[in-house]
Amino acid sequence: MKYYVIAGEPSGDLHASNLMKELLLIDNTIQFQFWGGDLMENVTKQKPRKHIKDLAFMGFVEVIKNIRTIFKNIAFCKKDILEYKPDVLLLVDYPGFNLRIADWAKQQGIRVIYYISPTIWAWKENRVEIIKRSVEKMFVILPFEVAVYKKHNYDADYAGHPLLDAIEQEKDKLPNREVFISENNLDNRPIIAVLPGSRKQEIERMFSIMLDIVSDFKDFQFVIGGTTNLPKEAYNVALDMGIKVVFNQTYALMHNAHAGIIKSGTSTLESALFRLPQVVCYKGGVISYSIARMVVGNRVKYISLPNLILDKPVVKELIQSDLTPENLKKELKLILAGNVREQMLAEYDGLIKLLGNSGASKKVAELMYNHLNAKK
Repeated sequence: MKYYVIAGEPSGDLHASNLMKELLLIDNTIQFQFWGGDLMENVTKQKPRKHIKDLAFMGFVEVIKNIRTIFKNIAFCKKDILEYKPDVLLLVDYPGFNLRIADWAKQQGIRVIYYISPTIWAWKENRVEIIKRSVEKMFVILPFEVAVYKKHNYDADYAGHPLLDAIEQEKDKLPNREVFISENNLDNRPIIAVLPGSRKQEIERMFSIMLDIVSDFKDFQFVIGGTTNLPKEAYNVALDMGIKVVFNQTYALMHNAHAGIIKSGTSTLESALFRLPQVVCYKGGVISYSIARMVVGNRVKYISLPNLILDKPVVKELIQSDLTPENLKKELKLILAGNVREQMLAEYDGLIKLLGNSGASKKVAELMYNHLNAKK
């Protein structure tokens, strides 16, 4: 069976690669063509048709500025799919792009499977109509999403969160604190992990604020989690301050850190699964954020995954104008020691229990494979 897979962000690359790996264990004759990143390339030993580093446009304004490129990508994608003639189109997250392709693919008679749902519970709930008419099967990764789809008379499948798999696979390989410090030329002070994001816009808006408090915590060392999806120059402001940047070592950093300053996104859940106390940061473009707030309204109380899943303020979120050096300093102090830290760790334990054990990628692969082959 031939799969055409589209993932457009680092988290999609991670989860798609694990799913593809499990599908190949079920049936090693499966063929893939894909949009994605290095992790998907490692599984397939093929180059992506488009790499994720060329696909991430964040916010309304950025999308408008890059609209010509986006339309070119859509046109190329459609042409590429038709030439490849896949048996199934497997879409992974990346909804702004993937839902357009889903609707088109359905009209071409191509079967469409979606993994990692658009956040219809937060905004653009009308997207569920596109999903109902275009997507043959939806596999969700948050337990409450099944009920959201049920409300719209659509059966979605939940088999656990794939981050548990990703972390489980890496845990035995992660260096202990002594090794991590030695390999990265760090000193013996406790580590505060700083994860400013993987997009250029995130670095531009938040990084300097995150770094502004470094001098207030002399008993700790700040270590930046960098990504090779961005040029090294993006981290010059930290390097010029003598702050260490470690590249593509996010899990090792989380595993050995005492606390974290984390950009809103997948990393907030990863931090929770590593039991790393954190302050969550988000700062979008003024116009983009204002539009998003108007659209979302009061439907969503939180932006970080731990808070969303547990439906309570487990971690502190500093959003837009609240993200200031003063507020960040205050909240970081609270999680370095004491009751706030202990309460957060206790909530993390409840979150981990709720999400269940690892094995989500395998379960989804089995469900997907059986579904597709039952309907051949």
